[in-house]
Amino acid sequence: MTAKPNTNSLHHFMLISMPQMEDENFVRSLVYICEHSEKGAMGLVINRANDIAFTDILPQLDISDANVTDVEQPIFTGGPVQPEHGFVLHTPLRNKQWKSSIRVSEDLCLTTSSDVINDIAHAAGPEHSLIALGYAGWGPGQLEQELAENAWLCCPFDADIVFNMAPEDRFQAAADLLGIDINLISTKIGHG
Repeated sequence: MTAKPNTNSLHHFMLISMPQMEDENFVRSLVYICEHSEKGAMGLVINRANDIAFTDILPQLDISDANVTDVEQPIFTGGPVQPEHGFVLHTPLRNKQWKSSIRVSEDLCLTTSSDVINDIAHAAGPEHSLIALGYAGWGPGQLEQELAENAWLCCPFDADIVFNMAPEDRFQAAADLLGIDINLISTKIGHG
């Protein structure tokens, strides 16, 4: 007997934080959901580039920074969980597999090993990549509860937003996918 697919999963979707979000880790955040099951959810905040330069992480990973002067790869704050760990969301590379890489969708992989960073540094990495420190995590039922409380809006994954748009434009672009003005949305209803 095969397992029934979870039709309620937000795997490979993006979450847009609602204006009333109070958790400073997620105010005006756009989160790509890498995994969502009955055990919880894991995602990466994909619109918060931090002040760390790509070349700053190379010595920590014992990667020679030779020939990387033209790499302008922002480093993102992926979420509050395990901020000392790196996660690379990227397009697959034909005939290439990194040590700790899993397919999160047909067109995306998530890698946690430094070999992908080494390849990016030396122009041998995936065509598109997003490097994040830390991740966003939810326990069983936690994300569902936040959705019921209108903390998030869901929108379909859009590779152009994730990989080709400036980080500061991604949040609004995701809201635009839904055809809404995120600044006009309120979770308060009723009569004053």
